[in-house]
Amino acid sequence: MYTGGNMKQKWSFYSLFAVLGLIILSGCSGQEPREEELKKEIVQLEEKIEELERAAQPKSEQKEELETEAEKTLHISIIDPKTEKEIRVIDPEELGYSENQESYVNELKKWAKDLARGTDEKSGYDQRMVPDKMGADGQIIKGTPRVILEEEELVDRILAASEKGGEVELPLYTTASGYAEEDASKLNEVVIASYTTHFNSNVAGRTKNIKLSTDAIHQVIVGKDDIFSFNTTVGPSDEAHGYQPAEEAVNGKLVMGIGGGICQTSSTLFNAVDQLAVEYVEKHNHSVTVGYVPVGRDATVSYGGLDFRFQNTAGAPFLIHTVMENGQLTVEIRTAKQYESILKKQV
Repeated sequence: MYTGGNMKQKWSFYSLFAVLGLIILSGCSGQEPREEELKKEIVQLEEKIEELERAAQPKSEQKEELETEAEKTLHISIIDPKTEKEIRVIDPEELGYSENQESYVNELKKWAKDLARGTDEKSGYDQRMVPDKMGADGQIIKGTPRVILEEEELVDRILAASEKGGEVELPLYTTASGYAEEDASKLNEVVIASYTTHFNSNVAGRTKNIKLSTDAIHQVIVGKDDIFSFNTTVGPSDEAHGYQPAEEAVNGKLVMGIGGGICQTSSTLFNAVDQLAVEYVEKHNHSVTVGYVPVGRDATVSYGGLDFRFQNTAGAPFLIHTVMENGQLTVEIRTAKQYESILKKQV
């Protein structure tokens, strides 16, 4: 039996013999050598020799060749851990990994940002928490947890895999509301803060808007370390959701617009929770002075734009309770007796 080396020698001899034979035959017949056809014959014979050599190679050598070939075309599969599906394949060399690392990293950072926060065409993985609520029968109406895609960690994972390729899981972190369900019924026990504003109940559109937004935050549970978003909790303030035309502040002027009045709800809520040890993530003042709260004590909102957000850093869960009657809107902050001393802001 021939070894790989002997096999090569054998086929090399055959190829030379065949070529020489063709040249001799063409010479004998008095014809010019068919150079192009002979070249093709040689190429075919060489390919056959290489194929036989690979077949005769030890397994270890074949594996090394395959690994070398894989390195030339390595790629990184980005996997969504929730669905276990591949959402993208990254070719590091195509993005300039070897030629310009700074450009490569910047490209990854931009993609990670768009993936997390979304674009005009597509929503991102990041999701604000929709808080749980207490139903009229005492049952908990579940919201949705907070989801964060850690952009920096994703870039670091891809960089670590850029040399050899492989799979990279998206670093998704889900945070549920920070309260125990068995304690939820106790959150109505004591009122630890409240604030009241007044409105003209004869103005039908504005009154309707205040009512809709007030109902949306009524009996909302804000757990320990939860981030409350007014816009996410209340939702779109448009005609499709029942909101009416009413005066609203736009660029320093009062104009008619759908949803005018919801800022009274957000401002009343701000003045209630401001009596607790919370931290503000986002808060904006109106471009005009409003009459229902003192100057600087307002919190304007606009769905898809300005928001009122705070984080419950007070150390315990609480409940937002609203009362609307006779031209008055009151927002109360309630909690369990055991948490009363924890939640109050220390003056």
